[in-house]
Amino acid sequence: MLLSRHQVLARRERDPERLERSAYLLLSRIDTQGPMSIGQLAEAFGLDTSTVNRQTAALLRCGLAERVADPDGGMARKLRITAQGGRRLAEDREVNRSCLARVVADWSPEEVRELADVLVRLNRSAEALEGRYWPRAEDEGTPAGSHQPVPHASPTPAP
Repeated sequence: MLLSRHQVLARRERDPERLERSAYLLLSRIDTQGPMSIGQLAEAFGLDTSTVNRQTAALLRCGLAERVADPDGGMARKLRITAQGGRRLAEDREVNRSCLARVVADWSPEEVRELADVLVRLNRSAEALEGRYWPRAEDEGTPAGSHQPVPHASPTPAP
């Protein structure tokens, strides 16, 4: 919660061009996975399609995403990030990174690596409990949703 609160404070410091949380999440998922239908997005986030429909409509109105034919030849239209959406997503990611960099500025490189490792493990464990896996660059070639659950580690630290 503290990390999230820090990110919210960073939003106030920046201009109103900052993406809403839902837009950031949707664009991030489409950016990672490629064009997705509203149904695929709803399934990925465990949301009702009407909720995702409203959120994606806002992306379309703002020019952050566009509807395209299914690249795989399916019937459903899919959403793809526009150049403007990609630029705004990249800008917001950089603001998030710089805010986090300020938080850990006096940490050693090893402490930063440890935090990153623990956060990856936390995310993967939450995904395993929900049964909703987020595709990652290191998982390229692995279809979304086919990841193995994160094994539970011993409560004692490794030597």
